[in-house]
Amino acid sequence: MSTGTVALPASKDVRDMLTGLVGKPVAVNPGAPVTPAPGKPVAVAVYVDPQMAINALCVMDLGAAAYTGAALALLPPGGAQDAVEEDGELTSLLVEALHEVVNVLSALFNTPGAPHSKLHKLYAPGDDLPGDIAGMLANFNRIDLAIEIPGYGKGALSLVL
Repeated sequence: MSTGTVALPASKDVRDMLTGLVGKPVAVNPGAPVTPAPGKPVAVAVYVDPQMAINALCVMDLGAAAYTGAALALLPPGGAQDAVEEDGELTSLLVEALHEVVNVLSALFNTPGAPHSKLHKLYAPGDDLPGDIAGMLANFNRIDLAIEIPGYGKGALSLVL
């Protein structure tokens, strides 16, 4: 994975970005690493530099994926909570909203002097991850955060370089 001069954002930058995105004061605190496991699907956004080399990943647990997407799309909290607590997967509408969330989050990696990062692909919770992407999820250059979106719920996200 080519990191170039891409740097991990501070948790305050993540909080400010999410708060601006969903229009609610999102709580962001240090959290545990988000990793896929049986029964624990994750969403993985893959970011690339202008040469199409992967330079960052955003990994969200089902809660973070559902609640950020629902809050952005102004969907009722109940549907997102059902997706997390009962269905174990996102509806197509939630996946579409999540795609917009992770697309906007690419700005976190576009700091002065860093190669431009853009969203290349979103793997929705439950999608099969290619082996090279799955292997990158274990990288140590990361920030792991617990988030809470008012009115929706809690989740976790990891940004990995």
